[in-house]
Amino acid sequence: MLRKGIALAALGLLGLASPAAASGTTSAPLKHVEFGFEGPLGKFDPEQLQRGYKVYREVCAACHAMNLLTFRNLGQKGGPFYDPKYPNSNDNPYVKSIAKDYQVNDIDSETGDVVQRAGTSADKFPNPFPNEPAARASNGGALPPDLSVIIKARHHGPQYVYSILTGYKNPPAGLKASATQHYNPYVPGDLTAFWSGPHDKVPVGGFIAMPPQLADGKVTFDDGSPSTVDQQAKDVVAFLTWASEPKMMERKQFGLGAMIYLLIFTGLLYVSYRRIWRNVAH
Repeated sequence: MLRKGIALAALGLLGLASPAAASGTTSAPLKHVEFGFEGPLGKFDPEQLQRGYKVYREVCAACHAMNLLTFRNLGQKGGPFYDPKYPNSNDNPYVKSIAKDYQVNDIDSETGDVVQRAGTSADKFPNPFPNEPAARASNGGALPPDLSVIIKARHHGPQYVYSILTGYKNPPAGLKASATQHYNPYVPGDLTAFWSGPHDKVPVGGFIAMPPQLADGKVTFDDGSPSTVDQQAKDVVAFLTWASEPKMMERKQFGLGAMIYLLIFTGLLYVSYRRIWRNVAH
């Protein structure tokens, strides 16, 4: 039952729980939080993305990989460290500096042995664990999900991840939780088997293997922004949203341009129609 509870929480975080498995689950309504990148005209704030990357680097990267993201993505247009002086993000010195701080696995061309070297802008973000068994062994049997597209994996992804990060609570009296279980009302789950109170008062939410990760002052922001749990959560959610769709702003700009073009084209068609058929009886 313990494994089932943890597995269900992990599936819920990834948004992969099947309809059958999720049919008996409950969770609290997501917290209402507005982000500047939402909506048809929304856009990312580079400073917020930079803060979000720092939260990921100093807090999340110890357990969570981002296998679909390369360091050069950080310096591409719309990215947290984009600099118009370097159209080719591989030449961005800040991106190079970030990549160099990581150690990545490589193959020695002479011996064939696995060696480690400093990262380059072309490398993907390295996985903190060499394989899945090692990841599970370090996390009480649970597998930390890859965060590359975690925002896309859930309905209302930004609000969902924000709610999870800021929603940890002490288990209510009557709810039995083990040392590797952490109660969170925003995690979809079924706590009936762990509840010893009245049957009609089973708490909403579920258990998650990940303990609370954010704390006031845990990350120092270079721009002097207050390092509260709320700020850290918003910033890392913004960064993860960008990572899920690095070309989002370009897509929105293209869509806006296309709509303007279609409106002008429609107007021209209407004027042409009126001019061609003005002397024709209908």
